[in-house]
Amino acid sequence: MMSLKDIGRTDAMRHLLAWLVCNYIRLIWVTNRWRFEGFEVADRLHAAKQPYVAAFWHGRLLMMPYGWPRAMPLHMLSSPHADSRIMAEAVRKFGIEIIVGSSNRGGLEALRGLVKAVRAGNCVAITPDGPDGPAMIVNPGIVTVARLARAPIALITYATSRRIVLDVWDRFHIPLPFGRGIFMVGPLIEVPFELDEAGAETIRRRLEAGLRDLTAEADRRMGHAAVQPGTMSRDAYRSLRRVAPGRG
Repeated sequence: MMSLKDIGRTDAMRHLLAWLVCNYIRLIWVTNRWRFEGFEVADRLHAAKQPYVAAFWHGRLLMMPYGWPRAMPLHMLSSPHADSRIMAEAVRKFGIEIIVGSSNRGGLEALRGLVKAVRAGNCVAITPDGPDGPAMIVNPGIVTVARLARAPIALITYATSRRIVLDVWDRFHIPLPFGRGIFMVGPLIEVPFELDEAGAETIRRRLEAGLRDLTAEADRRMGHAAVQPGTMSRDAYRSLRRVAPGRG
């Protein structure tokens, strides 16, 4: 049987899957009643033409094309993984540019691309626990991007009343039609350019705690318990599933 990795290498199949994902996102958008909270933070930045680094968990990726006011151009970091390539192609259909790279594959090139995009006046979006996890554990790379680009970090999340949370490493959230949804933006995190290692770790922990709390609150508003952080990387989780497929 063809694996997702093999499918991702087939252009025709990748285009078809991206089209399906794109239209599923649109379906969820029009069949749910949405609320937006905290977006005055982003509105102030847009009004001032101040680019920023947006952070959201990898598991909350699906509806993020609708989470951004289109006042400023947006670039999103995407890894070279096969499933990420499908999602990246779907996201492009919403007018979002993609920068390819990750912490372990093309990381330096991606860092340069992100910083260059912000300095050119664009906002950038990063999943700080992606692409390899563990889920809801912030990789320090996002702090480096914000520091070098001299841009603040904005936290964003969403939740829906009707959903499926997949039993995968990132607890991927698939919203279902005919329910309610909420997007939430948290307080800005300023990142000084002059920052030592201890200061960077303090900001990393603040970002991690803030995004976890924001996501838990969004889930609570939609009637769900908070999704717990992961303890395993993508590869370790997949290895465990191969050895013991019945384990969660």
